Amino acid sequence: MFSSIRHGLFAALAGFTLLICLCYTGLALVIAYVTEDMLVDRLLQREAGAVAAYVRAHGVLPPPGAGLARVHAGADTLPPAVRERVAAGQVRAEIFTGTGSHYHLRTLEVQGRAGRVYLVLDAGPLLVVSKLIREVGAIVLLVALGLVGLALLLAWLLSRRLVRPLQVLAREVRSLRPGDAADFSARRRRDEIGYLADRLGTTIGELQAALAREHAFTRDVNHELRTPLTVMNNALATRDTAQLRTSLDEIGATIDVLFALARAGHVPSDVLDLRGCIEDALLRLLDGGGLDPERLVLQLPERLDVRGNHHLCMLLVQNCLGNALFHGGPGTRLRLSFADGVLSLANTVDPSRTGGTQGFLHGQDLLRRIAAAMRWELGFHAEAGAYRVDILPLRS
Repeated sequence: MFSSIRHGLFAALAGFTLLICLCYTGLALVIAYVTEDMLVDRLLQREAGAVAAYVRAHGVLPPPGAGLARVHAGADTLPPAVRERVAAGQVRAEIFTGTGSHYHLRTLEVQGRAGRVYLVLDAGPLLVVSKLIREVGAIVLLVALGLVGLALLLAWLLSRRLVRPLQVLAREVRSLRPGDAADFSARRRRDEIGYLADRLGTTIGELQAALAREHAFTRDVNHELRTPLTVMNNALATRDTAQLRTSLDEIGATIDVLFALARAGHVPSDVLDLRGCIEDALLRLLDGGGLDPERLVLQLPERLDVRGNHHLCMLLVQNCLGNALFHGGPGTRLRLSFADGVLSLANTVDPSRTGGTQGFLHGQDLLRRIAAAMRWELGFHAEAGAYRVDILPLRS
């Protein structure tokens, strides 16, 4: 994973840091200059009050040097830069000159005296902000750059810390191979990243299971249907209608199993009576004439509660019974018994057909997959004259 997320987060934090620094620096300068102007304005107010009080007390203007500001009885004695503003009609002004002087002008109407009085204050010696910037500006700049560098370092560390779980998750996803369990380390986190990792792992697991079922379905269709189709072709050549019908029934049952297994990840599990499923399957065989009751032995309890899916359970029992009757021969005998938690289905095998039959071996992979979908276990036991499959269901 390329680190564009980390770089983007670092750029955002760094930009936010620099913006805050610039805003506070500008705000500090504005406050300093406004404070300086307010101080000069307050001094002019005090000087104006002092001039008015002096005139009321003595009837004349105060002598030069009596205050911080100079009092001018007329415009002729004003500095040239100030005189231009007065001539322009301004009664209050702040005047900058190229010689370093910084004048503040205020025009006064003094009671008891005809004509205007001009109060001029040269605030150049009082301006400390510009002098402070010139004297300690380099130090302030170095400190500011150091703080900005520290802030950028913290932003880099913070962006790295915040993005690292996502990078680890992306690295684990990238290194995940088909069939591997999607167990991401971020699943144990109790935040949004943990939730994302959990949902991503679950989704990948479900996708892998779906792909595995699709692959198994394709493989089983190619493998399990080939034998019945071959038998049907031979039956057509020999015009054996019974064999053809049997093969068609086998293909239909196999297709049901395949589609059930393809949906196995979405089939619910519940408590069911396994004896009831067996009896239903046997009744179907008896109704179809494929099973002789005289050749059937049942040694089952009155009720056999297990946990599984009723549809898959029926398919499992029907396929086991169908395979036993088909491959055991016309005179096969069936025995179904239950002991120590194991259901056994045994069928005799005609010795004359031993070389041409496989008993329960036909479709064995399908039977195992049906059992695995319900978390059951199967065991196959082949003997010279009999074949037995043991089913270990999940007990309720």
